[in-house]
Amino acid sequence: MAMTLRLSDEQTEALRKRAEAEGRSMQQVVLAAVEEYLARHSADEEVRRLGAKSRERWRTVLDRLGE
Repeated sequence: MAMTLRLSDEQTEALRKRAEAEGRSMQQVVLAAVEEYLARHSADEEVRRLGAKSRERWRTVLDRLGE
């Protein structure tokens, strides 16, 4: 799927410099950033899900420790 990404002049220049420094295209840098963002947020959601599950499982123990 194609999409248009609108960046400010400053963002475009910073992206161009980063891509040049890494020897990659601007598109490759943006795709890597999107992939990293999605992976990080997916991992955060998994941690929250597991934390909620653990809180439920250990509720009585945690309540006693809080007394």
